[in-house]
Amino acid sequence: MAYMAAHGLKRARPAELLPGTVSVLTVRMDYLPAATPADWTERELARLTRPGEAVISVYARGRDYHKVLRQRLQKLAEQIAAEVGPLGYRAFTDSAPVLEAELARRSGQGWRGKHTLVLNREGGSMFFLGEIYLDVTLPVSEPVSAHCGQCSACIAACPTQAIVAPQRVDARRCISYLTIEHAGPIPPDMRPLMGNRIYGCDDCQLVCPWNKYAGRSALADFDERQGLSGQSLATLLGWTEAEFLRRTEGGPIRRIGHARWQRNLAVAAGNALAQGLPPEEDALLRDALQRQLGTCDPLVDEHLAWALAQG
Repeated sequence: MAYMAAHGLKRARPAELLPGTVSVLTVRMDYLPAATPADWTERELARLTRPGEAVISVYARGRDYHKVLRQRLQKLAEQIAAEVGPLGYRAFTDSAPVLEAELARRSGQGWRGKHTLVLNREGGSMFFLGEIYLDVTLPVSEPVSAHCGQCSACIAACPTQAIVAPQRVDARRCISYLTIEHAGPIPPDMRPLMGNRIYGCDDCQLVCPWNKYAGRSALADFDERQGLSGQSLATLLGWTEAEFLRRTEGGPIRRIGHARWQRNLAVAAGNALAQGLPPEEDALLRDALQRQLGTCDPLVDEHLAWALAQG
């Protein structure tokens, strides 16, 4: 991603990003909602078999994790300062050119799975990472050994084959990148592979055996917001920009903006029409797409027209 590349080696050299840094404290925070059932992976995989349903990554259905984790990191740093005295520090959570996963690995939070995410024996991978850069020396914690063995379920499950080799991901093919970070048109050859995923992708985590140990969050912040799961593509296409902003206020989805949201929905809608829907559902979805044509910017219009040409 451009913002990472622009900072060069600061990503790997904490003291260059924050002068005076001599230690990095890493943390992880579970994000599955407290009420998540034991068979949650099967339920999430089942969503992918219903083409007319919009699928949003599990982590994005609650409050924006940047806000939640940053606030808690700030409190932790203040508590450390109260114990040790004056302290120079800065907290990060996916908010600066920081090699979070590698710092977590080196500090013993887990190992890098073949999908590149950090895996923990007691917590799977369904957690957020955060860091506090400190100007005091802390005892060094040791990395843990990897426990993926011969398993390659994540590689096999990736819908776009973005995991090109163990511990190597081609972000240009990753659905999470395409639906969230990528601002331009979705490459036409990628569109059919995205299915009904409109924000992020959990596939590599859903099939990972270690996520049977995924923890539940004690925070209500990550509880699922109404309207962000189980919704039809037609319903979400009907959201005005004002409704989109209202329903996503305080959540991570809002940052992609309404136009990118519609772009993603259009791709999913085209895939649903191509796969085949019951006549009534097909008609509703085509009508929802048609209603948006000409009301959006050219980028969205191109995706809407593509969708209507499918099936």
